[in-house]
Amino acid sequence: MEVVAGAQPFADSAADSIPDPIADPANAAPRVSVLVPTFEQAAFIARALASLQAQTLADWEAVVVDDGSQDDTQAVLAPFLRDARIRCLRLGENGGLGRALNVAIDASRAPLLAYLPSDDLYYPSHLQELVAALEAAPGAVLAFSGLRHHYKYRDAGEAPGAGLQLVQVMHRRVAPRWTERAELESDDLERLYWSRLRTLGAWIGTGAATCEWVAHPRQRHRLMREPQGGLNPFRRHYRVRTPLRFHTTTGDPVDEAALYGRLRARPPTPRAADGLKILLVGELAYNPERVLALEERGHALYGLWTDAPYGFNSVGPLACGHVGELPRQDWQAAVRQLQPDLIYALLNWQAVPFAHAVLRATPGIPFVWHFKEGPFICLEKGSWPQLVELYRMADGRIFGSPEARDWFELVAPGLATSRPCHVLDGDLPKRDWFDAPASALLSASDGELHTVVPGRPIGLHPPDVGALAARSIHLHFYGDFTHGQWREWIARARALAPRHLHLHGHVAQDRWVQEFSRYDAGWLHCFSSRNEGDLRRADWDDLNIPARTATLAAAGLPMIQRENEGAAVAAQALVRGMDIGIFHRDLDDLEAQLRDGARMRDLRERVWAQRMQFSFDTHVPALLDFFRQVIATAGKAARTAA
Repeated sequence: MEVVAGAQPFADSAADSIPDPIADPANAAPRVSVLVPTFEQAAFIARALASLQAQTLADWEAVVVDDGSQDDTQAVLAPFLRDARIRCLRLGENGGLGRALNVAIDASRAPLLAYLPSDDLYYPSHLQELVAALEAAPGAVLAFSGLRHHYKYRDAGEAPGAGLQLVQVMHRRVAPRWTERAELESDDLERLYWSRLRTLGAWIGTGAATCEWVAHPRQRHRLMREPQGGLNPFRRHYRVRTPLRFHTTTGDPVDEAALYGRLRARPPTPRAADGLKILLVGELAYNPERVLALEERGHALYGLWTDAPYGFNSVGPLACGHVGELPRQDWQAAVRQLQPDLIYALLNWQAVPFAHAVLRATPGIPFVWHFKEGPFICLEKGSWPQLVELYRMADGRIFGSPEARDWFELVAPGLATSRPCHVLDGDLPKRDWFDAPASALLSASDGELHTVVPGRPIGLHPPDVGALAARSIHLHFYGDFTHGQWREWIARARALAPRHLHLHGHVAQDRWVQEFSRYDAGWLHCFSSRNEGDLRRADWDDLNIPARTATLAAAGLPMIQRENEGAAVAAQALVRGMDIGIFHRDLDDLEAQLRDGARMRDLRERVWAQRMQFSFDTHVPALLDFFRQVIATAGKAARTAA
């Protein structure tokens, strides 16, 4: 008699009440149920199942759960389903690892459960050795093998830094189930399930590497972890249509359900009489919900997204809602059917090839290209020809700064005034995140100066942190993921400033004002320009408006920059023009300015009074005027003539 889902969890005190086919060979159920979750791994799954069929222990069943694959998985599976021990359950759309495993558990029959992700494989004695380990230890709930990983390394237990992997585990059937997507998506299997087994009995290792955890770019944990993966690559690959609660072992926690709940719940805005049908193409980088400011004015939004986003490249379906989705499969037909009034293509270098393909495929539809960053990376990556053609052929062009606009004029002389052009930072947040009161200053309570860096401390070196500490200036450094990338920097800076360096976790947009307004000032990128006022000598530091600029402005913080007098620097021109920052030549100069109480109060008041200039909503009327100008002047003949 088998132990089925919903039975009491295994524990020493209940061991006698749990039928165990290891001790009862007459039991009709197989000894082991092997759970095989798969999603679009047709190239791998045959090898995995062949390794299962080669096991020295033959008394097993396999429950394959195809979690919404649209590749050739079913065709590859067909020959294996002739083996009566192998069954396949096919889910209509991807629901996540936790759901797939819970479906498999509920459909399985054996009292022992093993896992075989479809891109991994067993060596012939794997199941037999794990069963023997549990048979020899009646009080154990879980047995694990060693494993081979990255093709050449073998470990008797976990792969270093990876935790216990599915392929190496066998455990008794217990009541707890895997965490599903609605609660959390993570690469941390400890949080998803293993922690629930630790209280139910001992864990034992066989000490032998009898399976392989196969390394490839589309492993689930790689798709989840920044910088190669992240929330947006994960969303794109698994076609996730709902907000995510997402936290990896290397990244910042993200709770889209909480962050965007009120935006999603808002009723759609009725279409305005002059409302446009706008097709967003590419990716939206940071603060993607900003585009709702267009929808809130009665314009219909649709998205057509790049297929290969980086972690910070926001793609749809957008968690904030109110943006329709066009399929990537046969997107050309979908665009023809939609007949948008305008294509708004954006934003960073990763989107250049796809934006260029859309430009080429849609003559006759007014096309606006909004480029935030990366012309130098396009040179490096080989997409420079597509970038130049986007610049030349777009019916309208939007630049992140006046300096970036003027730099492109040097790339393709004579085009700056030939077609409509506009300047707008591409990462401005939605004004919803500005609606909070400022917090009390930390310096008001302890009398010391407190500065903040939300993100990478670019240009601040550990000796600088030590020198700040010697002047009683604190540095508060935010971001779980960034901390992981800057471990050595943190160790060195902490040794020099143990009391003045403070690490804080990630802060979502809805807490920017509350959290960051506690500080006296915030750091922009700290660098010395070398262009001497000549844009031909400019690099990206010179042309860029850092994304953190709006974060600091929302909280009313004066912005700290190095003095680059005589150089063409976009952030310097912006902050100096609005008189909302500090420019220092050295740390003595910085300290003197930070301790000038009257001047700092004036700066804070100036930032707070002008902070809505850093909200996307503020600029929507001018952006819509620009769109209409483009529509009025654009045409197939004009683009072809270019």
